[in-house]
Amino acid sequence: MPKKVATKATSSPHRYVEIETWLRAKVKKGQPGTLLPAETEIAEKFSVSRMTARHAVLNLMREGLVDRKRGSGTFIAHGPMHRREGVLLSFTEDMRRRGLTPSSVLISGRIVAASKKDQSALKLKPGSKIVEIRRVRLADGIPLALERVALIEKASPVLKFNLENGSLHDALRSAGFFPTIASGWLSARNADQAESDALEIPMQTSLLVETRVIENEKGVPLEFTETAYASNRYVVDMKLTLAPAFIAPYNAAPMEPA
Repeated sequence: MPKKVATKATSSPHRYVEIETWLRAKVKKGQPGTLLPAETEIAEKFSVSRMTARHAVLNLMREGLVDRKRGSGTFIAHGPMHRREGVLLSFTEDMRRRGLTPSSVLISGRIVAASKKDQSALKLKPGSKIVEIRRVRLADGIPLALERVALIEKASPVLKFNLENGSLHDALRSAGFFPTIASGWLSARNADQAESDALEIPMQTSLLVETRVIENEKGVPLEFTETAYASNRYVVDMKLTLAPAFIAPYNAAPMEPA
């Protein structure tokens, strides 16, 4: 009898499509939070390399169909969280209202020289310093956002508070500062390597970037924040009113009767 030759795991460009189809069927039939097979199991089942199996999983992650929790595996995603417009809530308050456990990984908390953007947003003089706080924000252990906060230097007592398991806004209030009104804007960019590592998402995943300035009760700028959300996990809802079909241009002369 001819000797049986062992075959190597293949990585055909078409195999990951087959794996995606199989995973999509599992997602469609399953419930959010259901644990999916590990990449090693998928690779063995389809006789492919682990890299090919990972490629398929990452594609579904980009679409928000599956999610990963470090040390636990890959799960059927719950879908992106929706946030209503017009309500000022801290991340911690937002997650608690959803019944989720908020937490943070504190990257740094220090007093540094204010950048030109900080100076403009917080109405500071050149040479001013700010309190800079950088964190990864998580909900039930899943990274949702990267956050960079610039506070006026007088708010430095917040650095003594627990910024990993507590609310920054609670810390500000305890220190005698009261966030009241926010204005901001949304933009988008693709995650670079550092951002994808921190948020545990595929490279080039779209990020929803919210930049906002928060003032105190007297209208004085207190906080300048940029928060980059993984767009497959978090979205902001908007409600707009349709403008009239015809709007006269500014400074236009009144129309003469026919």
